[in-house]
Amino acid sequence: MPAARITLPSPAKINLMLHILGRREDGYHELQTLFQFLDYGDELTFAVRKDGIIRLHTKFKSVTHNSNLIVRAAKKIQEQSGCLLGIDIWVDKILPIGGGMGGGSSNAATTLLGLNYLWKLDWNYDCLATLGLTLGADVPVFVRGHAAFGDGVGEKLTPEYPEELWYVVLIPQVSVSTVEVFSDPLLTRNSPPIKLHHLIKVNNRNDCLPVVARRYPEVHDALNLLGKFTEAKLTGTGSCVVGGFHSKAEADKVLNCIIKTFAGFVAKGSNVSLLHRTLQHLL
Repeated sequence: MPAARITLPSPAKINLMLHILGRREDGYHELQTLFQFLDYGDELTFAVRKDGIIRLHTKFKSVTHNSNLIVRAAKKIQEQSGCLLGIDIWVDKILPIGGGMGGGSSNAATTLLGLNYLWKLDWNYDCLATLGLTLGADVPVFVRGHAAFGDGVGEKLTPEYPEELWYVVLIPQVSVSTVEVFSDPLLTRNSPPIKLHHLIKVNNRNDCLPVVARRYPEVHDALNLLGKFTEAKLTGTGSCVVGGFHSKAEADKVLNCIIKTFAGFVAKGSNVSLLHRTLQHLL
């Protein structure tokens, strides 16, 4: 029997590669990307209400209550399911806003899966991912919870199994606007599509990196610093910078060399998200 109150992880993602194939007529960009999760992220606590009210108790300076993706996700699944229950939600927020690790999308997905569990809706992942796509292009990969190659705007997902490295993640003190990056006239928009999946590993660049590094000197400096130890990449389209290592000891050693210059952390890459592993123990 599901509990009336649970705390669930809301893990970060990284894009191990990100190619932009072109701009679509609807204004979005056609992408190819490789998602992997980190065993690191926010935590959301949910408590069932019987009065149908949805209330996010944690305040966010830059986002109003009703426009927050967490609240929008809760209202969407409440409306679509016809559920008469409500929810109280608290967030332990550690992922930086604008960092490129999918914090908002991950929070929305954790909300959808958490309410599906607490409200006993019994929706499958296909239904939840379809609903999640109306909230953001990255929400479906968090809903499905497996590392994946993404086509389209990133929502057409094929499960993949990249190496699960230990990652150093640096957090420059700047928030990157995805809208500004994708509006930049110098952004590469004509990468040829990858048609054979074995070519993913040898085409691991991020087409957004030159634009972000040019627009944000703090990100440029973080890339150069981490690049002295390993290949440094953007986590996605945001400000955070990531580099992989084969052991935690090696990653910890590198972070200790850098931590006085940039905030950061070490986390394990995972092909099955921490959220899904947690839910499996509850079911």
